[in-house]
Amino acid sequence: MQVLPPLNSLRAFEAAARRLSITEAADELHVTPGAVSRQIRALEAALGRQLFVRGHRQISLTPAGEEYFKAVTKAVADLRDATSKLTKGTGPNKLKVRAYTTFAMRWLIPRLSSFHAENTGVEVLLTASLDPVDFDREDIDAAIRLGPGSWPDVRAYRLASNVLVPVCSPELARRVREPADLVNQVLLHSIARPDDWAIWLRKGAGLSTIDPSSGMTYQSSAMAYAAALESQGFAIAQKFLVEGDLASGKLVAPFSQAVDMGDFTYYLLTPMARGESKSMRLFREWLLSQFA
Repeated sequence: MQVLPPLNSLRAFEAAARRLSITEAADELHVTPGAVSRQIRALEAALGRQLFVRGHRQISLTPAGEEYFKAVTKAVADLRDATSKLTKGTGPNKLKVRAYTTFAMRWLIPRLSSFHAENTGVEVLLTASLDPVDFDREDIDAAIRLGPGSWPDVRAYRLASNVLVPVCSPELARRVREPADLVNQVLLHSIARPDDWAIWLRKGAGLSTIDPSSGMTYQSSAMAYAAALESQGFAIAQKFLVEGDLASGKLVAPFSQAVDMGDFTYYLLTPMARGESKSMRLFREWLLSQFA
């Protein structure tokens, strides 16, 4: 039997390659950056190959390092799955899911209790981020992302229709009769979705006389919706995320014009390189049923 590479060195390599940072790998493993560097050098010596290109403040993988990282990632995932199967019944299975802040706050979190009630053996660990998802480098099981549905190396399950509509408080709705009246109103924007007003004004209202970038800008759509609730202006909303406020009358859609973004909408993404666990299947089926 051939000798395995040093297992502690593999852990250090996998963390550093996934994060492309010695410092972040050290924080994750609760050791010093020097210890991570020594473990990686030991692994390179054992393999007889250089795995990283070391810059002044950053590292990158060599072609050999990229190839080895893919193999190590698969091995780690297989070990994680095998351990999960072996220890099931001793505690909840943890499912790591990433979503956007607004999607999480306004849609997913209010419904998660029903998933946990139906699946007591599964614990969803939810995080929020705008960063692109890289299943090869990150320890997450699934992500909810907005896009055209054509991501490489992932399974993509279409969720909601992405329909853009302006919304405002009932008080502000009384000030406008048609889209052209927005010329004298405050438009509310999200940094994460800077083009939505321009798309709606052009495709929905057919207007070029209103500056689509004017108004106030917020960190997230959730903050823009909150400002709309406080009568600070008109927000451009993804309709399914404000349906509760529209139904209750807290927000109003003052115009009939809407823009359906078609395939550019929300999807549940899972990595093709990993088999679907039972916990992931339960979450996927539950999520799709909520939108159905």
